[in-house]
Amino acid sequence: MRPPVLTFPSVDRLARGPEVVAETDASALTVENLRAAYRCGVFPWPGEPSEPIPWCCPRRRAILEFSALTPGRTLEKAARKPGWSYSIDRAFPAVIAACAAVYRPGQFGTWISPAVLAAYTALHHAGWAHSVEVWRDDRLVGGLYGVDAGGFFGGESMFHHEDNASKLAILFLAQYLTARGQTWMDIQQLTPHMQRLGARELTRPTFLTRLAGELATGRTLFAN
Repeated sequence: MRPPVLTFPSVDRLARGPEVVAETDASALTVENLRAAYRCGVFPWPGEPSEPIPWCCPRRRAILEFSALTPGRTLEKAARKPGWSYSIDRAFPAVIAACAAVYRPGQFGTWISPAVLAAYTALHHAGWAHSVEVWRDDRLVGGLYGVDAGGFFGGESMFHHEDNASKLAILFLAQYLTARGQTWMDIQQLTPHMQRLGARELTRPTFLTRLAGELATGRTLFAN
């Protein structure tokens, strides 16, 4: 059976509609559907493996404006220590696997199920999902991955095996994207961790309008 092809509402309808715009099983997690979803400001939000996957466009959307990024003295001091190095797409499978293994209080297991891991790995091979790696003396100690919707990158998940490593990944990514014309990024949910770095929320209509403006630039962020 062929996987379903999803069609998402227009920006105007998304702005006024419900947060969950579709529910599917894992077979819909194709490169084509994921690519179309992120270009519309929609993302899958899997829960229990036995439950349908909701495709969501939340009424409140968290973003990180790079000009508002506030690393703080502790992180700035940590960043100056020798031994750190950074890369992009050097170890995507290891990064997403490490993100899947992160313990999240109040959650049973991880939303990065084997189906999700396989789907985003396929998206990576297609050139639309990317990872940032943080190395400490050649050991992978932190990182994040996310999706390029077509000239606009949004974060999905991150991990750290050493203090500050995930935050350093964000700082590196912010510098990388700024150099290529992107000045803010989608982080979906506002967590205390990201709020301390200067993240904030937008209303859904504002987010969707800004996203459309970013995609219209036609910029290239990563070498496919």
